[in-house]
Amino acid sequence: MSRVTVLLGGLSSEREVSLSSGREIIGALREAGFEVTAVDPGPDLGAVVGAIAVSKPDVVFNALHGRFGEDGAIQGVLDWMGIPYTHSGLRASAVAMDKAAAKAAFAAAGLPVAPHRLMQAADLADADPFPLPYVVKPVREGSSVGVYILREHDNRRAEIASGWCWGEIIAEPYIPGKELTVAVMDDRALAVTEIATGHAFYDYDAKYADGGSRHAIPAPVPDAVRDRAMEVAVAAHAALGCRGVSRADFRWDDSRPGAEGLVLLEVNTQPGMTPTSLVPEQAAYRGIPFPELCAWMVRQARHDGVDRGAEVRPRAKGMRDAA
Repeated sequence: MSRVTVLLGGLSSEREVSLSSGREIIGALREAGFEVTAVDPGPDLGAVVGAIAVSKPDVVFNALHGRFGEDGAIQGVLDWMGIPYTHSGLRASAVAMDKAAAKAAFAAAGLPVAPHRLMQAADLADADPFPLPYVVKPVREGSSVGVYILREHDNRRAEIASGWCWGEIIAEPYIPGKELTVAVMDDRALAVTEIATGHAFYDYDAKYADGGSRHAIPAPVPDAVRDRAMEVAVAAHAALGCRGVSRADFRWDDSRPGAEGLVLLEVNTQPGMTPTSLVPEQAAYRGIPFPELCAWMVRQARHDGVDRGAEVRPRAKGMRDAA
């Protein structure tokens, strides 16, 4: 496993985040002694397959975010190519990216989730899906892209609906309190971080801009809340069939006793690896330097397809030439 190809950038609305993650990963892997090649996938699938095949990786480090990168699409390509890759496989990636499907898996595992409603933009234009305050967000996006909180006396519903461009909507009651997150490595929860921000919520800028948020690690929460959040994060990782690293995001209504107010929002199977990201921060808190974290992820890599062996490169080349 000396040669690693890092996939970064890509086609989704989270391209810039992926580029930032990828740059950090490339530097860390080189520091850890790997031979690294970078590939920025474009819209030509044949060219993507060809570029990966030409780089002859032992492992692909998937640093893509959003659609095509964490929804099972590129995972399926790598399974077909027979190349081990980091993070979760096709099924876990696809289910986690679909917030409604993921919530169904969490509920079936007995994990605490908020009620929700699926709707189209026209439905939102017609009426509030829940009493105010509530949250609307795309069913299949990440990094808080397209997330809106509508509070008391908020008159933006029609405006949000008219400008909606992310497909199906999932609406949920707004949960007051604190934002918590837990990184999971394989079957181990690393820590609980509380996220505070001056923004209306933990949005895209709060996640990735310098100074956009403040992270308290370990989170100043009761032991019962800490223990329950870590337990639920590991259980959610398992419920989706994740592997490698994932990150579970929570809201905790601290007006309720103990861990009763803890609600699982979602699991991110491709968590950010930027200088402001939460997973590297929790790993460092547990004594795992960033190069060691990236090297561990490479060692955990595998694929879920048929082992095609040497057959993959000639076919990938032919596919590229025909494109």
